[in-house]
Formats: sequence, C-alpha cells, structure tokens
Amino acid sequence: DDVTDGGLAQVRHVVLVLSGKGGVGKSTITTELALAFRHAGKKVGILDVDLCGPSIPRMLSIGRPDVHQCDAGWVPVYADAQKSLALMSIGFLLEDPDEAVVWRGPKKSAMIGQFVSDVAWGELDVLLVDTPPGTSDEHLAVLENLKKHRVDGAILVTTPQAVSTGDVRREITFCKKTGVRVLGIVENMSGFVCPHCSECSNIFSKGGGEDLAKLTGSVFLGSVPLDPLLSSSIEEGKDFMQSFPNSATFSAINSISQALLSSLQND
Repeated sequence: DDVTDGGLAQVRHVVLVLSGKGGVGKSTITTELALAFRHAGKKVGILDVDLCGPSIPRMLSIGRPDVHQCDAGWVPVYADAQKSLALMSIGFLLEDPDEAVVWRGPKKSAMIGQFVSDVAWGELDVLLVDTPPGTSDEHLAVLENLKKHRVDGAILVTTPQAVSTGDVRREITFCKKTGVRVLGIVENMSGFVCPHCSECSNIFSKGGGEDLAKLTGSVFLGSVPLDPLLSSSIEEGKDFMQSFPNSATFSAINSISQALLSSLQND
C-alpha cells in the first residue's frame, strides 16, 4: 500500500456527514447509513472525527478496543465477523473516553489531520466521515487531508425546525467555498413513530429540509423519523445491527442509501 496516500488508496468513495450544529442526530444517521450500505452488500468504513463526544462506538457496541498500528497506519476495528463494517474513532485514541477533548486550535487541527490520513482502511466501497458540528478549522483540517485523496461529496443533516436549516445553509456555503459537492440533504427527526402502533406523527414542523434543498438547489435525499424503540435499543447497548433492519427507520434510511449509492456510482 502506498503510504503517502495513507490507507485511503483502496477506498472507492469518501462521503462527509455534516451538520450546522450538534443534536441533530448526525452520528446516528452516519451509523444507520453505514448499516444500510452493509445490508446492500457493500464494505463500509466510518471515520468518527467528532471530538465533541464520539458516540458511534457505543452504537455499534464496540466499547474501547485496543487499537493497533501497522505499517500503513491505525488498524480500524470491525463491528462484524465478516469485516464488512470498519470503524476508526478518535475516541479510541483518547486516554479517557469521557474527557470531552479540551485541546485547542492548531494542536487539535494537527491531531485531526494526522488521524484522518493515518488509518489503514484496506478495500472499502464507501467511507463515511462523521465530522464535528459547525464549520471550523477542524473541518478544514479534515477536508485538506481527505482531499489529498478524494472527497466525493457531503451529506448535510438537518432537523425540520427552521433554526437548524439556517445552520445548514452555512454548511452549504462552506461546501461551495471548499469545492465539496453537496450530495444531498437528509432531514432527521422528521416525525415520531409511535412505539405501539407505528403511526408516524409530526411533532415539529415538517419539510424544512425539503424547502432548504429547493432554496439551495440541492438534492433532498429524504426524511428519517424518530423511532423510540430504536433509540432505546441504542441506549441499552443492544445489538443495533440486529434491531436496525426491523425498525421503522430502516426503510427511510434504506432509500436514502440507495439514492446515495446511485449518485456516487454516476460520478
């Protein structure tokens, strides 16, 4: 493996997952998309660069593995026996997973840049990059290091309320400035699935994501409902990989993942 290209040499597609602010379920969407890709027979990687609190390892009940290095860099941790879902989280490299990382500025950006380039992914169809919320130096560090290889584009995660959509407009501007293609917008938490009768009701206003997509000329990939049964299975550390395909969220995520795959393949 050519070390100068880090471990990204055999990665076919790199997709950033962005959100204008925290709390919109970006990491959940990243994890669910990865599982849907895996379900479709793809080899997927998740690069979890969200220093605010790496939650993806918990969702995949990976805990805190010992991470090893090989010549090409950090060896990712696999969430399944078939090794079709690989994960590398910045959380694995922290002494204490609960210390919200307090580094500042250049040191943080350097750490992220290094981290992004130094994972030995091997062969992957899609690498999803879960980025910190907002548009900061950290994003630039992530982008600069990934762009040495290639970035296919970004998915923007928003919620139905207009506030969140304002944040996403900033993300779109950021993508334009940095030359990253916007693959589409996903509206998360767009309704509440009743755990008893599976009826989906809109708690928040609906359609913010769709309006935003129209306004900015972006693709609207779809909306994903809030599914309390799925949320509680994540909280309890139950096997998300098992419970996810049977959840109300799955069909929504599945059609989003299919749309993404076809747009990546038409590149």
